[in-house]
Amino acid sequence: MPGLANSVSLSGMTTSHPLPARRAIAGAAAAALAAAIAVVLLREGTGWWQLIAFGAGPDLALLLGAGRDLAPGRLHPRAVPLYNALHRVWGPLLLAAAVAAGLLGTGFLVGALAWGLHIAIDRLAGYGLRTPDGFQRA
Repeated sequence: MPGLANSVSLSGMTTSHPLPARRAIAGAAAAALAAAIAVVLLREGTGWWQLIAFGAGPDLALLLGAGRDLAPGRLHPRAVPLYNALHRVWGPLLLAAAVAAGLLGTGFLVGALAWGLHIAIDRLAGYGLRTPDGFQRA
């Protein structure tokens, strides 16, 4: 949202900088997801392996995208489809829907929440989806 700005006054001087609305939303989502994970883990006592697997799993695509002769921050194009698929909210939403439908146990709810948390933390840190040639989208 390049047109939005937030003014900050420092010692009487006013400076303008872009309002990081997307990052603020991602931060709020990350906090809510982390709280939900804690509640489910403490209440149900299950989902620990799903927390680890789905929390870290989306970045396994980075291993597929590693390679020599790539510019800093670039992911090999062969890994972009998998990376982008694992970093969209549809995956965790579908996993949560499968739990809600009774197809999977409560531990997979923790997995869905952890996967969503991973995506939210990435967005909070400024990481997003990749272009077909492997660079971060603007």
